[in-house]
Amino acid sequence: MSEYQYYEFQAIDRPLSDADRRALRDLSSRARITATSFTNSYEWGDFKGDPNELMERWFDLHLYLANWGSRRLMMKLPTRLVDRDRLGTFLRNDEHSMFRIAGENVILSIWRDELEPGDWDDGESWLAILSPLRDDVLAGDLRLFYLIWLMDVEAEAVGPDEPEPMPGLGPLTEALEAFAEFFCINQDLVRAAADQGAAAALDGVPPEAAERIVAAMSDVEKTGLLMRVFKGEPHVPAELRALVRAHSERQTATPSGVPRTAADLLTRAREIRLARERAEAERAEAQRRLEAEAAEKARELRLMAIRQRGESVWRDVEDEIMRRNPAGYDKATALLSDLQALAEKQGSVEEFRLRLQSIRERHAGKGRFIERLEALE
Repeated sequence: MSEYQYYEFQAIDRPLSDADRRALRDLSSRARITATSFTNSYEWGDFKGDPNELMERWFDLHLYLANWGSRRLMMKLPTRLVDRDRLGTFLRNDEHSMFRIAGENVILSIWRDELEPGDWDDGESWLAILSPLRDDVLAGDLRLFYLIWLMDVEAEAVGPDEPEPMPGLGPLTEALEAFAEFFCINQDLVRAAADQGAAAALDGVPPEAAERIVAAMSDVEKTGLLMRVFKGEPHVPAELRALVRAHSERQTATPSGVPRTAADLLTRAREIRLARERAEAERAEAQRRLEAEAAEKARELRLMAIRQRGESVWRDVEDEIMRRNPAGYDKATALLSDLQALAEKQGSVEEFRLRLQSIRERHAGKGRFIERLEALE
């Protein structure tokens, strides 16, 4: 396969109508199109549509993957639910992301090129894992943007003295971990950022605290939210979670310490990398020792069996040589190696050498076998 591209779009807030699906079918005769998705892959050629236009007209999420190292994620959000000034503390350049106004929505685009993701990946499982990020952002969890900021840190698009945009990243959700993996963000840098927990209630405000906050809302506020639920507006639950989260943060706010800088995080990431490499080296050495011990035990059992068999082993060597094929030569050489080890243990090395020399002389014309004997001398 010379090239591979994968496109997937998801409609979350509004399903696709029959007319929508017909219009999408005109863009691709082979795409998988449902009431909520459009998926296609290309091994030759390219997609005729414009992902930006598809996002504006129909979809809320888009993922793109190419096997030459390009990856994209697009997310459409209602403008009224996005605090762009707040997000400006995370996204200070266009190195890996940008916002674009599209009517009553903003479209967040995130990209990274020239990646080396490793194992082959057809892209089909990623968007399902990443899709909860949109609900998390709408509910006020901004750690996605911290990860984008880390991408800029990696690319040296952030000054070393720039402070982190929020006090910590951890603990990560499955979707955030998948985002870091999808965009190949340095795992040690992510762990460094996650050393400290984010100030927000990451797993949600405890139910009893949320109940107190909601109970304290005015009747007008409650009625307004309930009527919007009644009308079927899609983002009311996310808005309520964001409201409760913000209120909880204000109630539990404590004076923060000095924020870590990009340089601090990179230093911590190096420490984590070195510790990880040491641990990996120790595990590898322990495994090597176990394998060496197992090999030595197996060798001792072989030598015991050879000692018990006596002269018959030498006859087996001759039989294997006379097969005149690589497998026979390998087996004969392995038996001779064990006979040599046994001779060293029993103090009969000189006798072994004389018998080996005799074998060499009798089979001097078998060049492939003679090559294998070199390892024994």
